[in-house]
Amino acid sequence: MSTKNEVCCAGPGYASPQDAIKAPREKVVYTICIYTGTGIEKPDYLATVDVDETSSTYGEVIHRTEMGSAGDELHHMGWNACSSCNSDGDMERKYLIIPGVRTSNFYIVDTATDPRAPTLYKTVDGEEIKAKTNLSAPHTVHCLGADIIVSMLGDADGNAPGGYLHLNKDFEIMGRWETDTTGMNFSYDFWYQPRHNMMVSTEWAAPNTFMPGFDLEDVGKGNYGRHIHFWDFKNKSIEKSIDLGEEGMIPLEARFLHNPDSTHGFVGATLSSNIFHWYKDDAGELQIEKVIDVESIDNGILPVPMPGLITDILVSMDDKYLYFSNWLHGDLRQYDISDPSNPKLTGQVWLGGMLGKADEVNGRTVDGAPQMIQLSLDGKRLFVTTSLFSTWDNQFYPSMKENGGMMLIVDCDPENGGMKIREDFMIDFGKEPNGPARAHETRYPGGDCSSDIWV
Repeated sequence: MSTKNEVCCAGPGYASPQDAIKAPREKVVYTICIYTGTGIEKPDYLATVDVDETSSTYGEVIHRTEMGSAGDELHHMGWNACSSCNSDGDMERKYLIIPGVRTSNFYIVDTATDPRAPTLYKTVDGEEIKAKTNLSAPHTVHCLGADIIVSMLGDADGNAPGGYLHLNKDFEIMGRWETDTTGMNFSYDFWYQPRHNMMVSTEWAAPNTFMPGFDLEDVGKGNYGRHIHFWDFKNKSIEKSIDLGEEGMIPLEARFLHNPDSTHGFVGATLSSNIFHWYKDDAGELQIEKVIDVESIDNGILPVPMPGLITDILVSMDDKYLYFSNWLHGDLRQYDISDPSNPKLTGQVWLGGMLGKADEVNGRTVDGAPQMIQLSLDGKRLFVTTSLFSTWDNQFYPSMKENGGMMLIVDCDPENGGMKIREDFMIDFGKEPNGPARAHETRYPGGDCSSDIWV
């Protein structure tokens, strides 16, 4: 049995992003695996994957932690503690908080007692959350000092705009976090930068809209978002909303730079397939600009030119590179953002997708395309999975239902830029014991580039 320090650092976080970059290399990663939508009536689960090249089980799923009952659709997850509470000696990065977007159940998983074999510690009932807060469909989980806030995509009946759930460090329901949702049409992702009293949030759609699958007519009806919202973090209310227009349809993942003194950040407009950059100028005024445009391609499959469909973005811990995935086109991109207003493409790889550029990778047919991405703290290894959401998977990549998802490692050059798919690593989730599963979000035991925030 491995000890905690063999897998991750001690303590709840790092004193600075520079300390995080120097942290010990990850030996396992945790990945959400989904049976929801496959026809297999088994609980979704957390897969522990051995990523230690010196291990006899390198590149294998070494443990599976089942959650609840069938139908949760585990989606995103987060840590109970991160670098935002690094100075709190009573806190420990011990628990993964893993909610089901369809049931609103929360599963609290102990990863510290045995990092190679996590165990279910506690369940928070989704019906209790709905009754106490009138919120449902959890998405992004962020620790906030000792407490936890979670973006919720709908009300108890699955209607917009949703809001934010507040849990204490013992995972007890404290109520709603926000004081006002005026101006918020829909909910999705969020990130906060406390030194500037800033929080940014984005918009997907009401659960009743996106859960059945994607209908292009819903876009024309205004049932999908195109705004991002900047909050007064202390007052927990929206200070300014920005309509990104036709160029900014369905803004999903949002990332501030990790430098806590910076106001710069990026958001990916999924359907429009553009990247926007925001910042405060010298006068303290908020500015936003489109800095990357992924061209749509007419390939005869869709009734309109096919967008890249930017579904996940992240920023390297040193704030030098922006990564994002184009889930329909099938490529991963790396941009140097040293000048955030003028990103420069420095790396690109192809993995599945609907353009036919990489139907097979590492000897396996790709059912899907690059979707969720997670970068190692040192910026050298990008973990990639292929599932977006069960009904959307079934709609755009129906073969994934029968063949399952996959995980790959893309080796990245943090000095000069560049990307290459690692040839000796592939997790084929089509061969799981209970049948083909989809793979979604990945987390590292020692924290990662899409969760740690400094105060």
